[in-house]
Amino acid sequence: MSNSPLRTGAPTGWRGWLLEPAPLSRGQARLGRWYRGWLGFRRNGPAMTGLIIVSALVLVAICAPLFANHDLAFTQVLEDRLQDMSWAHPFGTDELGRDIYARVVFGSRVTLTIVGLVSIIVLPVGLCIGLPAGYFGGWIDSVLMRITDIFLAFPRLVLALAFAAALGPGIENAVIAISLTAWPPYARLARAETMTRRHAEFIEAAQLQGASSFRILLTQIMPLCLPSVIIRLTLDMAGIILTAAGLGFLGLGAQPPLPEWGAMVSTGRAVLLDQWWVATIPGMAIFLVSLGFNLLGDGLRDISEARSG
Repeated sequence: MSNSPLRTGAPTGWRGWLLEPAPLSRGQARLGRWYRGWLGFRRNGPAMTGLIIVSALVLVAICAPLFANHDLAFTQVLEDRLQDMSWAHPFGTDELGRDIYARVVFGSRVTLTIVGLVSIIVLPVGLCIGLPAGYFGGWIDSVLMRITDIFLAFPRLVLALAFAAALGPGIENAVIAISLTAWPPYARLARAETMTRRHAEFIEAAQLQGASSFRILLTQIMPLCLPSVIIRLTLDMAGIILTAAGLGFLGLGAQPPLPEWGAMVSTGRAVLLDQWWVATIPGMAIFLVSLGFNLLGDGLRDISEARSG
């Protein structure tokens, strides 16, 4: 017989292994922490709603040909222009006879591409500026933060419009313009997280062991900063999507025949009173996806605050 008392009602199997109060390895502890976070997240109704919306966006973008006909989204059929909603065209047709449902479905790829590329750019840029500024301090902090303050002094949309107008229209230039205006908050957040930890005991222990500053930033501080930065990025996704839609609305984003939601709203405003669906449907898609990212970000923030509380 085992000398340890049996815990009545304790979970068994893989769930019990994840919820073990005394994990036997670092991997088990990490997986258990993530599982407890998921249990808390799952009880948050709005957060789960946001997760479902974002997951649906990713699924539709990846499997767009399974949800809509590619030819209906790009082929112009002038005799079918501005048709009302029907079984053949669930969301009607636009001014060139293209199916709006198919264009919204394939437009999700454009939106997800912009969001993904901007995320890939702004996270490393923000961390590369914020981590050294918070760790070294002094003149390095002053120089890097003054550069950050210059970008923060301008409204994001106005600065993005200026960069996009200078670079020229196109989805690549729109991504660059949005990224150039979106990185400062992440740099300031990474700096603040680093400053609270740079004198921690585990940092001093790594310094005594001869670890370089680069190694400490990369292996000790950056993993601790990533959760806060990722949560901030999730909350900012709605702003990134709206900025991309604004650039597309003004003709500075993705160019025809790409079905970008902001450009679809722009082309539909001329017939908004008579054929409301041309502009309203892509506008509702922008609203729904932005709402989903906001709900998801709020849920992740609540979990993070619960862990630190």
